Amino acid sequence: MIDEADPPPEAARFFLGRQPILDRQGAIHGYELLFRSCGDNAAHFVDEHHATVQVIARAFSELGIQSVVGDALGFINLDSRLLSCDIIDMLPAERIVLELLETTRFEAEAVTCCRLLFEKGYQLALDDVTALNPAYYPILPYVSYVKIDLLDMQEDALRKLVRHFRPMKLKLLAEKVETRQQCRLCEELGFELFQGYHFARPEILSGRSIDPAQRQMLRLSQLLSGDASDSRIEAVFKEDSKLTYNLLRLVNSVAMGVPTHINSVHHAMLLLGRRQLQRWLALLLFAHRDGAKFPDPLAIMAANRGRLMELLTRETGASAEEAEQTFMTGVISLLEAVLEIPMSRIVDELKLAAPIRAALLDHDGYAGQLLTLIECIERCDTTHLNEQLSALGLTLEQLTTAEIASMNWANAIGQER
Repeated sequence: MIDEADPPPEAARFFLGRQPILDRQGAIHGYELLFRSCGDNAAHFVDEHHATVQVIARAFSELGIQSVVGDALGFINLDSRLLSCDIIDMLPAERIVLELLETTRFEAEAVTCCRLLFEKGYQLALDDVTALNPAYYPILPYVSYVKIDLLDMQEDALRKLVRHFRPMKLKLLAEKVETRQQCRLCEELGFELFQGYHFARPEILSGRSIDPAQRQMLRLSQLLSGDASDSRIEAVFKEDSKLTYNLLRLVNSVAMGVPTHINSVHHAMLLLGRRQLQRWLALLLFAHRDGAKFPDPLAIMAANRGRLMELLTRETGASAEEAEQTFMTGVISLLEAVLEIPMSRIVDELKLAAPIRAALLDHDGYAGQLLTLIECIERCDTTHLNEQLSALGLTLEQLTTAEIASMNWANAIGQER
């Protein structure tokens, strides 16, 4: 049902995850692409890494890397068996970073392969570094990134690793950064890049008051979902010229795909309708947090969640209203990180429909099940992902196709036509 190119045949056995890699300004530098085998037939692949690269290469050649990572870099895992694999040549060197797994044995042949890839213009990353290891010293001349795994890492050990690598002029990338406190420590130590979902973790502040601009958007969302007149809605928009400008910039983005340029709120309501305006307003909330640049990683993550949930809902033959509810559920599910208030207060402020409330507060109902599925994808939790797909009556092929479509759509948020 999704009107996008079909995924490669092998992709039916895989799902695609991507984890954002941010720079010190909070902008997206790249995504680590995570293809995972899934389902009872996963054992069919004797060489899972080889199958993974085949899927990635075909996805890039048939769908285009733009669909998966937008304008950012794609980081892909390789082990020693794949270093000499010809299929790597299908991957665009200027858009790809090849991650050398911690299991790679850097013997003479592997070092030669690293040198040849370096000479072809590929950037290499040393992955999952947790301690100093002389075994990887021979390939350091060909490495651009060092990814240091923060999981279970003590601060003194982390500082020692940074002191070791800093003189080598390599890009230091902290991975598994799951809290803002970890991110602040890594910034202090001089890391340039950060991978993990720290930016999506809410810091709920007791007694937090909502920013006036955000309050205005919440008010408009209520008006759009209620029975307020068009003239009243336009009048509220006119109270904030910056909000109107940002909304029009968003609805005129590549993602919207409208055939004509929209030049006023009145024009937008006539052409798009209130429901479409409400979804764009929800996304615009992510641009009004402190220091945010639109589109920022949290906005793209929210857009991807919403669009993926909407597309999967359509696959089940549900109504347009149900599809809209699942879209809004996906977007709003990350608003705690923006507003820094509890979700219970957010759903009250927005006066959300009962199915959306149940999904956001308790993961109940169809929308709640879909939200659980999306969270499994983000965690690469294959066990529970299979359970959720089965409960929802969806196939892995439907999921893969919807993922590519939703990533492509989310990447286009904010891109001007």
